Amino acid sequence: MPILVLAATARELSVALGQRADQPQGAVVPVLAHGREVLACVSGLGIINVSLALGAALARGDVDGVVCLGVAGSFDLSAHPVGSVRLVEMEVWPEYGLLATGWCSADAAALGFALGQASGPDGQTTLWDNVAWEAEAALRRLGLCPGPWPTAKSLTVSGVTADAKRAGLLFERHQAGLENMEGFALAYGCAVAGLPFVELRAVSNAVGARPPLSWDLPGALAALGQAAERLFEPGSGN
Repeated sequence: MPILVLAATARELSVALGQRADQPQGAVVPVLAHGREVLACVSGLGIINVSLALGAALARGDVDGVVCLGVAGSFDLSAHPVGSVRLVEMEVWPEYGLLATGWCSADAAALGFALGQASGPDGQTTLWDNVAWEAEAALRRLGLCPGPWPTAKSLTVSGVTADAKRAGLLFERHQAGLENMEGFALAYGCAVAGLPFVELRAVSNAVGARPPLSWDLPGALAALGQAAERLFEPGSGN
């Protein structure tokens, strides 16, 4: 069965596939990604859009695994500089749980309601506000090239962090390297469905900075395209 390749925007998906992606948002289209047959989807921005897109795609019954390709912000430019590419191995949703005035993120355990359950080699796992997975193992299961990319933990947010103070508070609380808008929903959906999940992010900016300060979207997109070509390089498939 093919791999589902998602990106939030047509621009991200186009550079990742090495060809123009002009399908409607949410549509699943078979394409060749650097010589490999995949199912491609522009999900739209945010956890609601990507959840709808993933659910519809998985309902087809012909998806073997999911790859998310996109850009992200960096909480620490010395560890994750602009233009670098990271293989995500953990996603956190800091907005799920009990949220009080003055808190930088919610407390899922304090709310008392887990999101759901996922089955794994060690049995059932209760999922709250984070999902971790073996990123290298997912690459092997999907027959993708491991590449040279360091791993990272990422936060998925609905409201993009717009100032350095909030960025600092989130980093202090979660010690994450990246910030994005879709990853947790995909990681959670794949965990519940028992599917391997791969997430590659190219750093486009410092978290908390607004363009043009500490931003290089064209450079990040170029890095994303190069990483995707390596990911799907001939001979890496099953």
